Amino acid sequence: MIKRILLVDDHSLMRAGIRALLDELDGFEVIGECGNGLEAMDLVRREAPDLLLLDISLPGLNGLEVVQQVGKSYPDIRVLMLSMHAGPEYVARALGSGASGYLLKDSAFDELAAALQAVCSGRDYLCSAIDSATVQRFIEGVPNGHSALEILTPRQRQILQLIAEGCGPSEIAANLKVSVKTVEAHRAQLMERLGIHHVPGLVRFAIRVGMISSEA
Repeated sequence: MIKRILLVDDHSLMRAGIRALLDELDGFEVIGECGNGLEAMDLVRREAPDLLLLDISLPGLNGLEVVQQVGKSYPDIRVLMLSMHAGPEYVARALGSGASGYLLKDSAFDELAAALQAVCSGRDYLCSAIDSATVQRFIEGVPNGHSALEILTPRQRQILQLIAEGCGPSEIAANLKVSVKTVEAHRAQLMERLGIHHVPGLVRFAIRVGMISSEA
């Protein structure tokens, strides 16, 4: 049976390259692609793919939040993270969020094929270039930054990411289809929970916990 893949990466050239590689593999079909986490959730709802090939650093809703939402609402969809981040903290957070596999973007084509086969067969997969023992230590002792992030609700984490990306209350409200007043209430609550009371501090926190890239 052909496995239907949704490809999510915020770089169009990267998506084109990955899609070209996937076209060479038997048993897989790319049914859609996008570069935004919020768009990804819309496509998941509409297309119901078998597998999500997903970057971590995404605008709108980062890949870790997408994994959590997919796992909660669509547990049969498998997720393979495809990322430039090799740090064990990123890998641990991805696996802890519900990803079935983690592959680096500079991996060889053969490893991409092996990862897809493993994840679609119900097995977990970790890139050969990643030290699994170090990742396990992070899983067993979650870094402080991640613990701080976990005290926020999913909606508060969405709003934090959009704030860190430079969006104002009106733009955030439009993206999330809520009122500006609701956005401002969530922003006040997340600031209170984090003990951070200005936007630059929120941006620095979002970078520190890997919610957005320092290059964003």
